[in-house]
Amino acid sequence: MPTFPQGALDVVDAAGAEAATRVLEAAPELAVDLEADAMHAFRARLCFLQLGTDADIFLFDTLQPGVDPRLLVPLMADPERTKFFHAAQGDLQFLAEAGVRVRGLFDTHRAVTLLGWPKVGLADLARERLGVELPKEHQQSDFSLRPLPPGMRDYIANDVRYLCELGRQVRDACREADILEEVLLDCARMCDEAAARPETGAEYKPKLSRSGLSAAQYALAHAIAQGLHRLRLEWAEKDNVPMGRMLSNMAITDLALKQPNTHKDLARAAGVRGAVVRAHGDALLALIREQQEKAVRGELDLDREPKGPRDPHRRKREEALKAFRVEQATARKVTPSVILTNPLMDALAAKPPANVEELGQLPYFGEKRIKLYGDKLVALLAPFPVLGS
Repeated sequence: MPTFPQGALDVVDAAGAEAATRVLEAAPELAVDLEADAMHAFRARLCFLQLGTDADIFLFDTLQPGVDPRLLVPLMADPERTKFFHAAQGDLQFLAEAGVRVRGLFDTHRAVTLLGWPKVGLADLARERLGVELPKEHQQSDFSLRPLPPGMRDYIANDVRYLCELGRQVRDACREADILEEVLLDCARMCDEAAARPETGAEYKPKLSRSGLSAAQYALAHAIAQGLHRLRLEWAEKDNVPMGRMLSNMAITDLALKQPNTHKDLARAAGVRGAVVRAHGDALLALIREQQEKAVRGELDLDREPKGPRDPHRRKREEALKAFRVEQATARKVTPSVILTNPLMDALAAKPPANVEELGQLPYFGEKRIKLYGDKLVALLAPFPVLGS
């Protein structure tokens, strides 16, 4: 049974951060996790950055003056030093926003997903691989609290305490299943695509089905949804709470489609909290009435479909690639995403390669896939060229 670091060291000032960084520089492999207050604030802040080795755990309190994540830039950017994360995508965005880019990522969550393991949570892996129980009661806690309660401190330390050993075991399983190159390519993609988080609410797109709605009805529902989104952003920022605490996406969709006209009707809508109705019910009803009146006057844009040249072969390429992926996965006894990840599927469906050399230029495709599938994919997609190319 491997041994694991006991306890954890709090990093609360610049001197401590520099000392901890020097210790971490001696480790060839690191476990990394972070905590934010996303469940409790309008604009989430990075609250802790946890780093572990086989011997030490450091809890960088990034809310303290002088504890600057940028001290770790050389360490995190070293591609020869493995960084074990579990479900890294959101963490990579927080780090990118703080000026820290990661190279040498091994994401255990992504790896076990590609391995096809039925349980992919960190607690599941710790239980099944190490016989360790990780508590979950603080998953939605407010990590901006200072001082951090002892139970929460233990919780964040445990997120990296076992991760180096778990990472090595998962990496060995990938090597045994002959999918390590594919996993590492996808981890490299995650690192390259990580960018600072978008402004809160900037990427909101209402999830409204057109089924059963005329063009005018859809345009009205869309306008109401966008208006409700703007209101929730305004209110959430003022109260410094997550925008979903004001109105969830489910609530916005239900309000946009049902278009209530009384406070009682608002309260019956899916996911609408009574406190929001009491505080903002009049404004919600006024927004709905305003958009309804615009619709009557013909002031809403009915054309919500993006226009552009249609690719008549796109669907055929997608269907051919899906069938190919399943066939090859069955032959290799691996998950379909090992053969082609969804981003690779999208890229090939959008622009089929003219030859193997062109296929080799596709980012994150890799030499192994070229060797195994290059000629087959070029031949598979050749009957479905992009018109005009």
